[in-house]
Amino acid sequence: MTAYTMAEMAAQGKNPEILFWVGCAGSFDARAQKITRALCEILNHAGVEFAILGNEERCTGDPARRAGNEFLFQMTATMNIETLNMYGVKKIVTACPHCFNTLKNEYPELGGNYEVVHHTQLINELIVNGKLKLKEGGDFKGQRITYHDSCYLGRANDVYEAPRALLESLDVDLVEMKRSRKNGLCCGAGGAQMWKEDEPGEKRISLERIEEALETNPVAVVANCPFCITMLQDGLKAKERNEQIPVYDLSEMILSRL
Repeated sequence: MTAYTMAEMAAQGKNPEILFWVGCAGSFDARAQKITRALCEILNHAGVEFAILGNEERCTGDPARRAGNEFLFQMTATMNIETLNMYGVKKIVTACPHCFNTLKNEYPELGGNYEVVHHTQLINELIVNGKLKLKEGGDFKGQRITYHDSCYLGRANDVYEAPRALLESLDVDLVEMKRSRKNGLCCGAGGAQMWKEDEPGEKRISLERIEEALETNPVAVVANCPFCITMLQDGLKAKERNEQIPVYDLSEMILSRL
């Protein structure tokens, strides 16, 4: 896996076409690091010139803003924008819908204007343009799989087709949950809920969501967000089904077919 930093690229006098925004989860969470590696391998395979910020990347500030700390959000975002503009970044890809939403919709008001795509959109674009060719067959062909729409990709940004197009290219048997697309249910981690204790209630949202997934009788659950993947895995553990049913990011499934 090869990934250069923007600083290394700049030292060589290069300006890559895409910046891969790794995000906090993709950098520090062991499960999400696998998704980071998968996306890097896919981009390398397709011959896409990209770079990461490395140590110069801070949190986008999304959790701070959702939790009500506007000062911290603006401070963090402003520092990120200064870094991005210094390198002349035009296009950003990220595997985290929270980063995607913040960079795309909230940074422009602070002077950060970039073309921002989610990794499912970019991978689908590479397949459609013929830059990424998938092998026939594969482990997922004909397999019964359900897909969870993350809030910040789905309802917040209306991205429903690209992830499903990838599942179609993998030839899976997609079985939708009763709440999907615009009517999808949150995994329980959005709005900075990832970072706080549960409030009193009868049931965890992650449990409610995984019960809906299990109703489809899937061999695997697919998501596109590191927070969602954590919550769905927690739900499966609570149901003692985590040994039988894996939770994948779409990039991992695509990588297995290259």
